[in-house]
Amino acid sequence: MDSTPNSTAARLREYLNDARQAVIFKSGQLTEELARRPMTATGTHILGVVHHLAITEYGYFGLCLNRPVDDPYARKMLELDDPQADFIPPADFSAQQVIDLYQRAIEFADAGFDKLELASPAEVPWWVRHRQTTLERLMVHMIAETSRHAGHLDIVRELLDGQVGLRPEAPNLPDYTARQWQEQRDRLQQAADSKRGSG
Repeated sequence: MDSTPNSTAARLREYLNDARQAVIFKSGQLTEELARRPMTATGTHILGVVHHLAITEYGYFGLCLNRPVDDPYARKMLELDDPQADFIPPADFSAQQVIDLYQRAIEFADAGFDKLELASPAEVPWWVRHRQTTLERLMVHMIAETSRHAGHLDIVRELLDGQVGLRPEAPNLPDYTARQWQEQRDRLQQAADSKRGSG
């Protein structure tokens, strides 16, 4: 794959890696209990999202490109029929083991990027549209997928322990004090209250 700066391939890899790093940042430095605590009615939790993304990377950048998946656990997960299985990491996996699985999936995907071209053919059995596709479309899809789930992790992590920001070196948030954030939240709550009953 063309890795020269400003090439399409380089830009796709940059955006995908930025989203991946956000996921890793959001999933680190939590207790085992907090990493597994479900925060929505559908069970969204930190490790579930990371585990899903790991299996998804192996699926798109292994199975769909006809590349042998080198991780026995990921191979087993990809054979399951349960559509929610990849959101439920095994109870005997530690948080670090789930994060390590994701990092191995990234390394596996990146090794494929180094050998393949954007136009390399791919087949996604579970897609209705564009079933016959290319590596380029898979990368665009994974940028969207990973960014969407990084956003989920933003919210879940803030609810769990108050951690906010994109990543340590670039938080992408104003440097507000706790009081300023509370004042902003109060203004937003007042605006919502003023619309109560208005449909």
